[in-house]
Amino acid sequence: MIDRCNRLVALATEKEIDAIIVTSPINYQYFSGFTGSNAILLITKERRILYTDFRYTIQANIQTKGEFEVVEVSRLIGMDMIRDELKRIGARRVGFEDATITVRRFKTFETLEVTLVPFYNEMTEIRMYKSPYEIEQIIAAQNAADAAFKQLLGIIKPGMREVEVAVELEYLMKKNGADDKSFDTIVGSGENGALCHAVPGQRRLTYGDLVVLDFGARINGYCSDMTRTIAIGEPCDKLKEIYKIVLDAHFMALDALKPGITGGELDAIARDHIAAHGYGDCFGHSLGHGFGLEVHESPAAAKGNETILRPGMTITVEPGIYIEGLGGVRIEDCCIVTEDGYIDPVTAPKHLIIIE
Repeated sequence: MIDRCNRLVALATEKEIDAIIVTSPINYQYFSGFTGSNAILLITKERRILYTDFRYTIQANIQTKGEFEVVEVSRLIGMDMIRDELKRIGARRVGFEDATITVRRFKTFETLEVTLVPFYNEMTEIRMYKSPYEIEQIIAAQNAADAAFKQLLGIIKPGMREVEVAVELEYLMKKNGADDKSFDTIVGSGENGALCHAVPGQRRLTYGDLVVLDFGARINGYCSDMTRTIAIGEPCDKLKEIYKIVLDAHFMALDALKPGITGGELDAIARDHIAAHGYGDCFGHSLGHGFGLEVHESPAAAKGNETILRPGMTITVEPGIYIEGLGGVRIEDCCIVTEDGYIDPVTAPKHLIIIE
């Protein structure tokens, strides 16, 4: 936490910012360790202050490990104490999270009598680079998801409802050590597989279906994210064709994943392969995204994205083809960029698994 705050202050100093206010739960957890639902951080060169209400003061002192001064305030966290501290240090320019703040909260910030400077991107930049500890948590989360998927293969069968499959996956992830799911589990069977973010419903798995399973686990706040597409009985030739195209695109992108490639270049490798087989219009989302405390973070592997992937960054590789009325295929691994390539903690098989 000390190093993270020091890097934040260093970036602020470069921009002649005297203090930073952190208000989003993800960022105040990242910089302080505090996981409660109500807090504001004030970070300056000299002080690290966490304002929270009575419900969380003990928790905040434990989780921040003495690195932050914990100050008890009302649940609404009034601006008086923050204003007094900013005046005490003579702060004129204050960084804030312009991408996440509400209009109501921004109006309270305007009462601080300082110049407010957008600073969300700088926080995102720091969070892009994962520490060894963060990588350990991500791998642990993925291990729980992998184990759950492999166990699900012995349970899933024709006639099960999509929602039952989702519940089983989420139960198995927790049984294998996850604190929680990292996002709402996606189960899309048959024609529902063409819905990129299908919500599990009452449809029953039927012979001939492909089933898109997109899920992840969370451990100590850190997320994993994977997708596998399986078959219930023998699928038609068209579905087999698009499965092979997506699988080849997935492997081509993984082969190219290394430090120095841009997110846009990585996306183009998979996208061009799918387009060359006539399905370019059926791959409408980006190839991938970063992940960590949030399941969707920077950087992005998307059309035209010029972010250079560097060691310590995370990125998913998830090409897909979606055909309305027929179904869809997506295959996704969550990867961590290293000095000479990447770590892929996903161990689940990628060949087309057919459930009889």
